[in-house]
Amino acid sequence: MKLAPHYVLFDLDGTLVDTAPDLGYAANRVREEQGLPPLPLAHYRSSASGGARGMLKVALGITPEDPGYGLRKERFLHHYREHLAVDSRLFPGVAEMLAALERARLRWGIVTNKIAEFSLPLLEHLGLARRSACLISGDSAPRPKPAPDPLLLAAQRLGAAAREGLYVGDDERDILAGRAAHMRTAAAGWGYLGDRPDPRTWAADLVVQTPAELLERLELRRAA
Repeated sequence: MKLAPHYVLFDLDGTLVDTAPDLGYAANRVREEQGLPPLPLAHYRSSASGGARGMLKVALGITPEDPGYGLRKERFLHHYREHLAVDSRLFPGVAEMLAALERARLRWGIVTNKIAEFSLPLLEHLGLARRSACLISGDSAPRPKPAPDPLLLAAQRLGAAAREGLYVGDDERDILAGRAAHMRTAAAGWGYLGDRPDPRTWAADLVVQTPAELLERLELRRAA
C-alpha cells in the first residue's frame, strides 16, 4: 500500500533523532549521585522514547509513584539540560529522507512529548529548526500523546486537515495519537523498539523498517 499525504509529521526521540546517548548519560549521572556504577547504553536504548520516566525506571527502578521520584527527575533533567546535544544524531537515512521530502515540496513537521525547553535547542543544534514546518512539543497542547491534541494542533498550524497528514513514530502511543486524530500512521521500525511489542500489532497504516522504505511507500506526487 502507498500513501499520498499532504504533509508528514514525525516523532522526535527514536524516530528522527537518536537521543539515547545523551539521555543515558543523564541517567548515569543520577546513578553516580546515588553511589551506583554506570549502566551500558544498551540498557537504556529501548526506553529512550519514554524520556525521564523511562530513563529513571531503568537507572533506578523507580516510577512517578515512588518517594523521591520528583527529586531524581529534577536531577536527571539538570544533567540532560547540560548534555542535551552532545552525542545525539539523526538516525541513518533520516537526513536523506528529509531532503527527499523537501525536494518533493512535501511539508514535514515534528510532534514530540519532549518539552520545548529541550526540543527546540536540539533541533537548532541539528539544523532542523528552520526546515521543519512546525514543532509541537510536549507542553504545546493541553494533553500530550497518546491524546490526539498535539497532532490536531500541528494540523491547525499547517492549515490542513488532520486526515490529510501522516504521522510517523516508533512508539505505540504515537500510533494511538494518530488514530485518535484520524490521521494516517506509520510505525518506524528503526528506532527504540527493543523488546517492546511488535509494531505490527499497533494497527498502523504502515510499518516500515528504514527511512528509505518510508519514502518508497509515499506517493511523492509533487516532486520536481
